[in-house]
Amino acid sequence: MTTAALAPQTVTRKVSPATALRNVATLTWRNLVQIKHNPMELLDLSIQPIMFVLLFAFVFGPAMAGSVSAYLPILIPGIIVQNALFASMSTGVGLNTDIGKGVFDRFRSLPIARSAPLMGRIVADTVKQAWSMAIVLVLGFAIGFRIETSWLALVPAFLLLLLFSLLFSWVSVFIGVMVSEPEKVQIFGFTIIFPISFLSNAFIPLSDRYPDWLRTIMEHNPVSQLGDALRGLLIGHDAVNPAIDQPVAGPAAQALLWGAVFAAIFLPLSLRAIKNRV
Repeated sequence: MTTAALAPQTVTRKVSPATALRNVATLTWRNLVQIKHNPMELLDLSIQPIMFVLLFAFVFGPAMAGSVSAYLPILIPGIIVQNALFASMSTGVGLNTDIGKGVFDRFRSLPIARSAPLMGRIVADTVKQAWSMAIVLVLGFAIGFRIETSWLALVPAFLLLLLFSLLFSWVSVFIGVMVSEPEKVQIFGFTIIFPISFLSNAFIPLSDRYPDWLRTIMEHNPVSQLGDALRGLLIGHDAVNPAIDQPVAGPAAQALLWGAVFAAIFLPLSLRAIKNRV
C-alpha cells in the first residue's frame, strides 16, 4: 500500500479589508490591555507631562511672562505638543520589545493581515496620546489655564494632535526596528525631540532679538506650527498679545504637511527595515 505525500499547506495572507480592520482592532486592544499588567507604562505617560508643566509654569513663568497665569497660554499648548512627540517614542519601544521577544515571529504564523501587528501597535499608542493630552489639560485647568474659545474646540484639537502623532510615529517605528535594545529608542528619541521642541515657540514667544536664520527655523518648526494651531483652537488669540487673533488653518495645514513628510520618508524605510529584520 502506498501513502500519498501530503502537500505542505501555506497560510494565506490575502484577507479582506474588513478582516484586516478586525485584525488591527484586535491587536490594538491587545496592546491597550497590556497596561493592566504593566501600569508603569501609563505612569510614564503621566509623570513626565506633570513634571514639565509644574517646573516650567512656576520656575520659568514669572520670569518669562511676569506671572504663572500669563505664561500658561504659551506653555500648555507647547507642552501638549512636546509630550505628544515624547509619547510617540513608546511605539518604537514597544515594537522593539515585541521583535526582540519573538512576538512578531508568532504573528507571522497566523492567518492575519501582515500589517495588523504594526498598525495595532501604532493605533494603540496613538490612543495613549489622548491620555497624555488630557493629563496636561487637567493639570493646566488646576493651575489657571482656561479655554477661551469653546469646549467644542477640544474635539478638533484632539483630532489634529492625534493625526500628527500618527504620522510622526513612523519615525519612532523606524528607530524601534533599527536599534537592538528598547533603551536605545529612548536615547535616539531624546536626541531628536529635544532640539525640535526647544527650537520652537513651544515655551517662548518668537522675538526679533533672535538671528534671522534661527527665527526662521523656529517659525517653520512643526512644533511651532502645531502649537500655534492648538492656541488658535483653544485660546483664539495670540498668547502674548490678546488683541491679535491666532489663525488655525494655516498652522494646522503646515503641521500636517510636516507630518506627511515624516511619514513619506520613514514609512517605506520602516517597512523595508521590518521586512529585513523579522
